[in-house]
Amino acid sequence: MGKAGGTSPADPLELWWRPRILGLTLLTLTLSALGGLGATALGLPGGWIMGGSLAVTVAAMIGLPVRMPVRLRDIAFVLIGMSMGTTVASESLSLLASWPISLMGLVLEMVLIIALTGWMLVRVFKLDPGTAYLGSIPGHLSFIMGIASAGVGDARQIVIIQVIRLLMLTICVPIGAMFLPVEHFGSAAPTTTLSWGELLALAAACVALGLVFMRLGVPAAMVMGPMALATAAKLGGLYSGAMPEPLVIIAFVLTGALIGSRFAGITRQEFMQAALGGLIATAMTVGIVTVVSFGVSRLVDMPFGQIWIGLSPGALEGMGALGVALSFDAAFIAAHHMIRLLLLSFVIPLLVVLIRRRQGLSEGAATAATLPPAQG
Repeated sequence: MGKAGGTSPADPLELWWRPRILGLTLLTLTLSALGGLGATALGLPGGWIMGGSLAVTVAAMIGLPVRMPVRLRDIAFVLIGMSMGTTVASESLSLLASWPISLMGLVLEMVLIIALTGWMLVRVFKLDPGTAYLGSIPGHLSFIMGIASAGVGDARQIVIIQVIRLLMLTICVPIGAMFLPVEHFGSAAPTTTLSWGELLALAAACVALGLVFMRLGVPAAMVMGPMALATAAKLGGLYSGAMPEPLVIIAFVLTGALIGSRFAGITRQEFMQAALGGLIATAMTVGIVTVVSFGVSRLVDMPFGQIWIGLSPGALEGMGALGVALSFDAAFIAAHHMIRLLLLSFVIPLLVVLIRRRQGLSEGAATAATLPPAQG
């Protein structure tokens, strides 16, 4: 079976060192860096990610052959995971008593997002239930696309809706953060950075655990593995410094390129067919996140902005990087995104069963309606 829409922008079989692929990759990274530099110069929070995402997305939509090889994507994941772990505050453990409240908010939020946005896409945009509800799921894009490729929903429309959600959340969260308190909950930022020896040792251990997580089937393994190891090592006192700022900026540029490159191969006509539904679904998602986050912030003692990013269902690497860029607690944000992905691992199969049952009932009713009446 051929791949719809051509070669994937992150094809694991591609030979990334070939001159053409290498050139397209450098073009993509340059666009992301220039976009990030421009957004940062304008003083936008999380500018390196937001600007890079926008620049590469525009390039993809006007037909430029943007490219993000899978190996480079994995490097971005590892760097984001490390940066999330190295910015964990020791005080974060004392906040565990407050997290059950925000986790209950997370569960409520997920139910509302899937139910309301899925219903809207069915009733307003007349999408089939498979496309509507898989398009409304807040996370696990690769898992969702695998299910869609097996015949549940329209894969092209689902990926447009989902990627718009990822991109718009990456844009909306830092813009919203301009109007939110961005102070940390008391911990001073590290004044030292990791030495090259510490950095290389930490990176090697992070990659190793990421590969182990991948073999175990853990979602977003190359983000979660490095984040888990870097966090555990810091809380265990094995190191105290932060990642060098240039390396963090590189991680943000790679993340922006990755988000934008997901639009490669999608035609303008395909985009417009699903874009409006995706934008409305994203607006509904942001509204639900904001309301739930506000309610949680009334019950726990931590910044509204930190709760908002922790509950915002964007990509783990994107939201984690934004948390780092905005000086929020990475452990809180990462924990909520990991639990969201874990819950979705159980929710998605159940949802697919319900969708299949509903489609089966609809097809059965349609078939019965076309049969001639039984002879008495």
